[in-house]
Amino acid sequence: MESSSLPDWVFPPPQGFAAEDLDRITQLPAHTELIDGSLVFVSPQASFHTLAVSLFEVELRRMAPADVRVRREMSVILDESQRPEPDISVIRADAEHSREQTFYRAKDVTLVVEVVSPESRTRDRKRKPTLYAEACIPHFWRVENNSGQPVVYVYELDSVTRTYVPTEIFHDRLKVTVPFDIDIDLTEIDRL
Repeated sequence: MESSSLPDWVFPPPQGFAAEDLDRITQLPAHTELIDGSLVFVSPQASFHTLAVSLFEVELRRMAPADVRVRREMSVILDESQRPEPDISVIRADAEHSREQTFYRAKDVTLVVEVVSPESRTRDRKRKPTLYAEACIPHFWRVENNSGQPVVYVYELDSVTRTYVPTEIFHDRLKVTVPFDIDIDLTEIDRL
């Protein structure tokens, strides 16, 4: 019998992969996520996605209080079989343990931001918000591309049902008081 030239990680174990497996599997493509025990590979991103993520990263860092940190494209372990990589996460400052850290825990995350891409529409609009809510992450923002301009759908966790409740939709300017005072001119994407 001829041996396969494919790496072992192409063939998932019967029970699926576990969150910590992502740190042990060598040669995984960058930004690989674990959703429902399956590896999810990220396609190349469009310019809008990159610009929107940069806008939120810079602006949230500028406004963040001292007790939180803003992280771009770092995975979050939600449970044993869920380790997505939000575009932006706002974490508690004390969750930062070392420069070699590869993930955060859901309990340390205050806000996740997902910029919707064509290839990840269903995951970003349906599956990931459900997973984030079930893991009790208090705030979720979904960013959509409207003719090159970001539209931000803001959600807050209903802790009883562990689901997100929509609170507002922002077009030109995002202004909220939770999880901290935030005021972002969304039209600044044109200047990036």
